[in-house]
Amino acid sequence: MSTKKDKIQNSDNFFMSLALDLARSKHGLTGTNPSVGCVIVKNNKIISIGSTGYNGRPHAERNAINFATEDVQDSTMYVTLEPCVHYGKTPPCTNLIIKKKIKKVVFGIDDIDKKVRSKSLKILKKKKIIVKKNNLNNQINEFYNPYKFNRLNKLPYVTGKIAISKNNIFYSPNVKKITNKQTEKFTHYLRYKNDGIIVTSKTLNNDNPKLNCRLKGLGKFSPIRIILDRNINTDKKSYIFKTSNSKNTILFFNKDQNKNLSVFKKKGIRLYKTKIDKNNLLDLNWILKKLYSLGLRNILVETGNELSKSFIKDKLFNNFYLLQSPDYIPLSIGSKLFKNYAYLKKIYKNKIKVNNGYNKDQIELYRRN
Repeated sequence: MSTKKDKIQNSDNFFMSLALDLARSKHGLTGTNPSVGCVIVKNNKIISIGSTGYNGRPHAERNAINFATEDVQDSTMYVTLEPCVHYGKTPPCTNLIIKKKIKKVVFGIDDIDKKVRSKSLKILKKKKIIVKKNNLNNQINEFYNPYKFNRLNKLPYVTGKIAISKNNIFYSPNVKKITNKQTEKFTHYLRYKNDGIIVTSKTLNNDNPKLNCRLKGLGKFSPIRIILDRNINTDKKSYIFKTSNSKNTILFFNKDQNKNLSVFKKKGIRLYKTKIDKNNLLDLNWILKKLYSLGLRNILVETGNELSKSFIKDKLFNNFYLLQSPDYIPLSIGSKLFKNYAYLKKIYKNKIKVNNGYNKDQIELYRRN
């Protein structure tokens, strides 16, 4: 027989799970700020919801309060992350919560930001507001792993992706698409959820990709195109070069004396001279630190053999998606085998199968421990 305490806990879990869904919906779209979800409840009825605005403003709590269908006084606020207490571009959310006389705040996790951590709880309690923590059995903590990684390491959270055939071929001149249409949509979903997308000039010149999100209505959220091109050999006939005046493009290079420098600058491409690592390659650690300083927090890497090997070896991937078709592709001239499968499984031992709605394609997620 359930007790009153059980019913309250179940109710808290329900409303907090809605707040988490709201936060998830904006993940990757809130700039340098974390994505937060907020639900306001009064008399056991939802009177408002809110999430962090695009590029990080307004905050979820402010949105929820502003869009409430009735007075929020004496209501309960469910918010995935501890409300902010510091003055930035807007006043603290705690000020608004106090001003609007919200009775109770249920939050998911403490903010890792030192400007906020645990301070808001003390302020709210001092004003006789009930404060309670509900992490949804660690679901919220897990959701904020990328944000915590960003804050602690001053690096973007990096996701790798490669599509291969049953016999591990990731490129064939005779095959346009290796995986099916449903899996292709998943690829575009990853692009939608990341601030930037990294490719090498070799991949760009071979495949002439668009590197955009082609899910209906989401094209405006396409990631910044990031090219690794040591000698500035990117094809000037490529889609990326031709559209660089209107679309945000970054290029990392090393060779100074290059006739293409001025041409690429005129096209509006942001050029950054990059350090060389011990293997005489562009220094990926330096590049990731630079991208973080430019405000990019979530990066997708669409890889081939060389780039994936470098990222795997240096443990720079936080996540790696292996998309595998059930079809065999005949090995022919120009075909390329993914040679880092065993290496990937050895270093990234935390494997999860993602198999919902992708027909016969297999999607495996490898996570760094």
